Amino acid sequence: MDAIIQTEKLSHLYSAGTPFEHAALVDVDFTAYRGEYLGIIGRTGSGKSTLIQHLNGLLKPTSGRVLFAGQDIWASKARTRQTRFQVGLVFQYPEYQLFEETVYQDIAFGPGNMGLEEQEIDRRVRDAAAFVGLPDAVLEQSPFELSGGQKRRVAIAGVIAMEPAVLVLDEPTAGLDPVGVESILRNIHDYHTAKNATIILVSHSMEEVARSVDRLVVVSGGRIPFSGAPREVFAHGEELEALGLGVPQVTRVFHRLRSMGVDIDPSVYTIRQAREAVRDFLRRKGGN
Repeated sequence: MDAIIQTEKLSHLYSAGTPFEHAALVDVDFTAYRGEYLGIIGRTGSGKSTLIQHLNGLLKPTSGRVLFAGQDIWASKARTRQTRFQVGLVFQYPEYQLFEETVYQDIAFGPGNMGLEEQEIDRRVRDAAAFVGLPDAVLEQSPFELSGGQKRRVAIAGVIAMEPAVLVLDEPTAGLDPVGVESILRNIHDYHTAKNATIILVSHSMEEVARSVDRLVVVSGGRIPFSGAPREVFAHGEELEALGLGVPQVTRVFHRLRSMGVDIDPSVYTIRQAREAVRDFLRRKGGN
């Protein structure tokens, strides 16, 4: 696979040289590939937010390198600036960063900074609004008149409008009700499919990442102890628990069934896989 963004021996110290010095990242080698849907999981304070802020140059490494398309993003000011357009970062609770008079202006802010023609900015604003499910009638409203869920969509649309090759989302469903969670995840999936963009989803929810991503990266203590397909990562149930994480509830149930002697596949991590595993088990039992 073709790597689009990488870190090489990336380390980051906060308050370096003071009594409060803290190593947030230690020699981290991280890779995201073109077109993949990648999940990053880790408990609060693990270093995952520090990691993603390096991916578009918001933080500068204490040591090590960050590469976009094989080029060091800190090689020049121009390269750093360009990377910030190519690697879009949506912070947790991004609705608190809205500031323009209208929804249209807020979504247009990023494309405007890219120096695009007015017609191209308009296309991107409307396309981005459509991706996140915002009707045209909302575009001329003040973002502060919208519901919390709609504000979240406006903020995400503002990043999508730059059409980044990599879209990084830090807990994009935090604080939303189940309907809002499903809707936002579907919007992100639609953007991923339509643009073949690389998606990096940071989440505390094992269920959320389990059904969304192709690959998982676990961050703990400023390092990456392991990564792989969700099925592979969730097979490390005890290790995840020791890191203060866990596995999806459905995986926990199937591990328990297996420990009780039930001949059933314990590596499921979504409800769909659970249904298939149960059907397979019942077919085998019926055939005996």
